[in-house]
Amino acid sequence: MSSITAPLRTPVLSVVPIRALVDETFKVLVENLSPGRPVTVRSLHHSEDRDDWEAYGHYISDHRGTVSVSDDSSFGGSYSGKEPMGLLWSMRPVPGSRPGLRLRKRDITSPLLVNISVYSGHEGFRDQEPLASVVTERWYMAPGVKRVEVKEQGIRGTLFIPPGPGPFAGLLDLWGGGGGLLEYRAALLASHGYVCLALEYLRTSEMKSGKNEQLYFEAAFNIIKFHPQVMPDRVGLFGLSMGSLISMYLAAESAAVKPRCCVCISCNHSYLPGKHITDGYSGLLKPVTSTRFKSALCQVGKISCPILLVNGQDDQNWPSVESAEDLRAAGKEHLLTRLTYPNAGHLIEPPFSPHFRATNFKNIITNEKVVMLWGGQTKPHSDAQEDSWRKILSFLQLHMYSSSSPRAKL
Repeated sequence: MSSITAPLRTPVLSVVPIRALVDETFKVLVENLSPGRPVTVRSLHHSEDRDDWEAYGHYISDHRGTVSVSDDSSFGGSYSGKEPMGLLWSMRPVPGSRPGLRLRKRDITSPLLVNISVYSGHEGFRDQEPLASVVTERWYMAPGVKRVEVKEQGIRGTLFIPPGPGPFAGLLDLWGGGGGLLEYRAALLASHGYVCLALEYLRTSEMKSGKNEQLYFEAAFNIIKFHPQVMPDRVGLFGLSMGSLISMYLAAESAAVKPRCCVCISCNHSYLPGKHITDGYSGLLKPVTSTRFKSALCQVGKISCPILLVNGQDDQNWPSVESAEDLRAAGKEHLLTRLTYPNAGHLIEPPFSPHFRATNFKNIITNEKVVMLWGGQTKPHSDAQEDSWRKILSFLQLHMYSSSSPRAKL
């Protein structure tokens, strides 16, 4: 008597949408498995720095032979439980990688490519050929967003303009003490309807010349303010780390910069009028004492615009939560919106970005290479990034647009 062998099932893997902005969710579905089959779903990204990053979850297919990452619980891996976007936010360097890595997109005119694969079983998946794979595109810059390099009045930056005639609200985007020109957040904000200037400021010849650095930021602010597609009375400031320090200083001290509102992530305001940023930069790399810190605060009581402070309670880089208290104490409670997240660290980025508790860092003054401790625990930090980004966009919508803002989508 001959036996009939059931044909092997070929798993079908889908990612929807396969092309999306980085702050949009996706659904990962594996179908046509045998019921009760253990599988591993893995994401893999080869970075611009030529490092490999991965995340993975262990699943068991249901009675229909299906695994839905959005609906089913992972039994272990780089994340566990029901985590629809765990394949992105729990990414980390593959075993054997260089220490202290940080994943950041430099070329925002191309997508961040993520290979999603499904493997048989829960062990040894890295040594297997995948049962099925799909490459998904994650974009910071939506279709129709214009990227314009800015090299005028000594300013170095990149301007991002949403699609359509406008007029739009505008934002000056300021990053932190690592220096360089980072464009990805500005591109994403432009994808949500804001003309946004990503500004480099620590390494420019204009800043190194010893000229009044406040004039540099005021000139950058005016580039946005007087752009023909921008409403001149609706320009705000957006800063992280040292960028939040500069945002607070400008809002408090500058007669030329009158922001519609400010978003300050991991804020600090230890900035003395008349001092150079490089002086403050060097000081911030030293151990903080309460006496020295309090003696170097800018006058936050002069701030007259709405301000959103986003802070992690496990910020190991500088006292951002304490800085937020100073604004309240200065009588600015009516202008202040505070988001404080337990077990989140210093580097609160757009949603689904990997968490970095400590990374390599180069002191741009001395060229010394160190490992910088940022803080945070992966799961609560990732939750903070997702929640704060949604609330940041709502805050900007409320204060920058009186009606629904234009938003580009993929």
